Parts: sequence; C-alpha cells; structure tokens
Amino acid sequence: QVQLVESGGGLVQPGGSLRLSCAASTTIFSIFTMGWYRQAPGKQRELVAAITSGGSTNYADSVKGRFTISRDNAKNTVYLQMSSLKPEDTAVYYCNARLVRTEYWGQGTQVTVSS
Repeated sequence: QVQLVESGGGLVQPGGSLRLSCAASTTIFSIFTMGWYRQAPGKQRELVAAITSGGSTNYADSVKGRFTISRDNAKNTVYLQMSSLKPEDTAVYYCNARLVRTEYWGQGTQVTVSS
C-alpha cells in the first residue's frame, strides 16, 4: 500500500502562483508514473499533468505553459508548480501514483483562485 500526502494548496489571487507537493510512502517511488488530477464542483475529475519514471511529461491543454510537473526521486516527492492561475483552476487537486494496473490516490488539496 502506498500513501500519498498532498500539501501546498490554498487561496491565491488570479495571476498568482502556488506549488503543490505530494510525498509518497514507498521505496520504489522512482518507477511509478505520477500525476496530478483535479476536480471542480459539479465536474468530472480530469488529468492536469503527469510524469513518467523516465521523466517524460504531459499536460492538459488548459494548463500548458502555466503549470510544470516535476519529481524528486530522492525525496519520494512530486511537485506541481502552478503559475498565472485563473479562477477556472479552482478545484481539489489530487496526487496519483500508477504502476501498470495499480494506482493510488491522495486525499486531495483545495486550490482556490479568487480575488
């Protein structure tokens, strides 16, 4: 069982920045594909960004050029740097760890973009 603990959410003004962190309780963190998903009220959960064990990344079109996903395998942690935040980025952000057909989820962290 892998536990994922997110942190870094909060309230930020439009145009601001936040960095989310997700710490994983596993000694084999480096082989997982890690992702960030988000779910806004009344909407389905959607993929925001993902990074493979080899460091390849992909992003939702809505966040390209504004968000950056990265990982530190020595710290068993994945990050999501969010810049130029918009009100439509408001959602609960979830960390995901995936290995073949097994996946784990964090509890989520709220990000609210509002003036």
